[in-house]
Amino acid sequence: MDAVLSPAAPADLRRVAEIFAHYVETSVATFETAPPTVADWQHRMGTLAGLGLPFLVARDGGEVAGYAYASPWRPKPAYRHTVEDTVYLDPGMTGRGLGRALLGELLARCAQAGARQVVAVIADAGAESEPSIALHRSLGFTDAGRLTAVGRKQGRWIDTVLMQRGLAA
Repeated sequence: MDAVLSPAAPADLRRVAEIFAHYVETSVATFETAPPTVADWQHRMGTLAGLGLPFLVARDGGEVAGYAYASPWRPKPAYRHTVEDTVYLDPGMTGRGLGRALLGELLARCAQAGARQVVAVIADAGAESEPSIALHRSLGFTDAGRLTAVGRKQGRWIDTVLMQRGLAA
């Protein structure tokens, strides 16, 4: 993998929106049903920056090929040290180690930001979900549970797999 990882910049958000729109429109990897606009992504980036949480991009040949960010797990104050990770890659960039690089760097930056726990919520779509589950396991996440039939998309009920990883204090 020759990609360069860096904090996301406003100029990256058009590509971030395009990458995510692919998954919104073609898969159940996200439970979103309408792709967020670039303005929505700008708002999200500002919110995460205000919370001191990382939002990273991976560039391959200068083009954004994937992204990762951490967001609050829940809004209640007692959860303030727990975050949820999000990682998406351009569909043509999978299987090259890019997701592992992004998630690994995200975990390091979450620890620097004061997070103690990282939760992954992965839509269980059978074989489609296995790469994400394997990625998280490879970086020390363990199974934390399953929520059955909590999402409905593309005419079917979908479970979510919960995974969790502690970060060094």
